[in-house]
Amino acid sequence: MVKGYEIPRQSHRLSTHDGVSSLLPRIFPHYPSDFHGDIQKLMAVSGGVDVVFHPNNLYDYGTNPNVNNGGDNRLERKGSKEKGEGVVSCVEDSGFGHETWVRVERLEKGMCGKSRPVFFRGVATIVTKLFNMVEPDVALFGKKDYQQWRIIQRMVRDLDFSIKVIGSEVVRESDGLAMSSRNVHLSPEHREQALSINRSLSRARIAAEKGQVNCRELRDSVIEAIEEAGGKLDYAEIVGQESLEAVEEIRSPVVFCVAAWFGKVRLIDNMEINIRN
Repeated sequence: MVKGYEIPRQSHRLSTHDGVSSLLPRIFPHYPSDFHGDIQKLMAVSGGVDVVFHPNNLYDYGTNPNVNNGGDNRLERKGSKEKGEGVVSCVEDSGFGHETWVRVERLEKGMCGKSRPVFFRGVATIVTKLFNMVEPDVALFGKKDYQQWRIIQRMVRDLDFSIKVIGSEVVRESDGLAMSSRNVHLSPEHREQALSINRSLSRARIAAEKGQVNCRELRDSVIEAIEEAGGKLDYAEIVGQESLEAVEEIRSPVVFCVAAWFGKVRLIDNMEINIRN
């Protein structure tokens, strides 16, 4: 969770009871997480939330000889020095407990899926488990993780969940940087460099709206701006908003998605371009 908390605010307008899940940081222990800080920030949101879903551990099946049960349902690899260190995730190669996976095969292949080939398998599986346990009517996902949002939408459609999945718009800092829990790890220099993502995407959208529809030229301009600022590009892709397939010319609504490294921090951002020719 990040400051801004637009999703809880939007949830108030869509439902009578609101819940927030902190499940993913439990499954991906290396993710930045501040549970108690998040609770305080949720309490500061007008209306708060009704429920916070924060399971301690869902994967203690007691079948893996290489894992000790620490007595409080936290899984730990043998040899860990401290309780909680080396917590095993079922979605990682070294995890256990899962032979059943949910995959949205076509949508997971590009963009973030190229450098993180099993990540969306884990996300889709965990979100399926979350939906089965919580049974929500509406689920909101931030559009900053655009590929993830579209994958969850397609998964819900294909598996006939009776859930409406809604994308919440990207929330930005006052200088345009997309809000993220990873921003706290940016040095002042790298944070300034990271502003090149939003600035170059904004210029590309304006250019497209003025008639520049050649995607190669738009991509080249964004790549050049980010690299000149000091970033190391992971990808820059212009894709259909629903298909997530790369396009050569903008003839229908697209989204320009970018991932780049600034120092040791990987940031993602995107911008929708809603034009039709």
